[in-house]
Amino acid sequence: MTVQLMQGNEAIGWGAIAAGCRFYAGYPITPSTEVAEILARELPKVGGKFIQMEDEIASMAAIIGARLGGLKSMTATSGPGFSLMQENIGYAAIAEIPCVVVDVQRLGPSTGQPTAPSQGDVMQARWGTHGDHPIIALAPVSVRQAFDLTVVAFDMSERYRTPVILLTDEVIGHMREPVELPDFSKIQIFEHKVTEPPEEYKAFRNTPDGVPPLVPFGQGYRYHVTGLLHDELGFPTQRIDEIDPWLERVNTKLDKHIDQITLLAEDAQDGARVGLLSYGCTARAARHALKVARARGLKVDMLTLYTIWPFPEKQVEAFGERLDKIIVAEMNLGQLAYEVERVVGRKKVVRVTRANGEMVTPQMILDAMEG
Repeated sequence: MTVQLMQGNEAIGWGAIAAGCRFYAGYPITPSTEVAEILARELPKVGGKFIQMEDEIASMAAIIGARLGGLKSMTATSGPGFSLMQENIGYAAIAEIPCVVVDVQRLGPSTGQPTAPSQGDVMQARWGTHGDHPIIALAPVSVRQAFDLTVVAFDMSERYRTPVILLTDEVIGHMREPVELPDFSKIQIFEHKVTEPPEEYKAFRNTPDGVPPLVPFGQGYRYHVTGLLHDELGFPTQRIDEIDPWLERVNTKLDKHIDQITLLAEDAQDGARVGLLSYGCTARAARHALKVARARGLKVDMLTLYTIWPFPEKQVEAFGERLDKIIVAEMNLGQLAYEVERVVGRKKVVRVTRANGEMVTPQMILDAMEG
C-alpha cells in the first residue's frame, strides 16, 4: 500500500479488518468513536457486520455471541464504557471466548474530560472484573503500531482463547502519522484446528498447552457455554475435582506462552545507572527525554512496554538489577509504577505522573533524571 497520513483510531480499524475481524458492535464514545466510524464503512465491503448497540454492556455481549457464531469480533470504547463492559469481559474470560476490546483511554474518574488523554485504566484492565483470571493488554506507542498491535491482539485472543485489551489512549488514537500498511493478504491469521470427531469434542478440556481448540456453534460440535464454573463440556459444576483443574489451566495458560506474549523494546547503554520505563503516548515523551539526556552526555537506558498485562516481570527485574534508579512515567498517579516497585523495590523507582489531562513532558522526565 502507499504511504497514507493516518489517525491512530483509523489504523486500529484497518488492523481489525486485516486480522480477519468480521463483526463489530459498539456504542460511540469519545475518544474512540472513529474506530466505529471506519468499521461501519469498511466492514460491509469485506462481508462483515457492524451494529451500533444501545450501550457498552450490550456491545460486549454482542461480540461474545458473534464469536461463538464463528466471526472474529471487536468492540471499542473509553474509560466509562470500559467500566460497563467488565462483567461481560469476565464472562468471556470464564467461557474462554476470543474477542478484542479497544480502550482509548481518557481523563477520569467518571465522565472526566472526554477529549483529554489519560492512562488511567491500567489497573482496571487487569483487575476490573471480579474473580481471578489472566488477561492480555497491549499498548501501542505510534499509529503504525496501533495497526500492528490490533493484528497481534486478534492473533493472541484466538491463539490463547481469551479477551485481549488494546489499551491505547487519546493521543495515540487521534494523532496522525505517515503510515504504510502491509499487504493484508500476507498477514497470517490463526485458525483453530480440531482433530477429534464431534462426539469426542470437549470445548474446555485440559490440553498440554492449556488452550483447547474452539469450534463455532452450528458445525455439529456440541458444548455448553455458561458464566458458572464448569466441567470440560461446559456444564455447571460444584465438584472440586472438576473446578480445580479448570482453575489451574485457565490461570496458568498464559504463563506457558509468556515469551510469545511479552512484547517490549529496550534501548540499553553501557554503564547506565538510570533507566526510563514507560508505555503508550508517554513513551514518546520518554524517548525525547532520552535523546536530550544522551546528547548532554548522560548514560541512560530505556524500556518501553508494549505488553502491559501479563506484566513482564522477568524483563523488568533484569532491567532493574543493573540500575540505581528507574523513572516510571505515566499519565495517572502511578498505576504501573506499583508493579515496577513490586518487582525491583520501591527505593529504586521514581514516579513521574500526571492526571490532569495534560501529557507528561520530556522536561518533567529530565528533571527527575537529574534530580
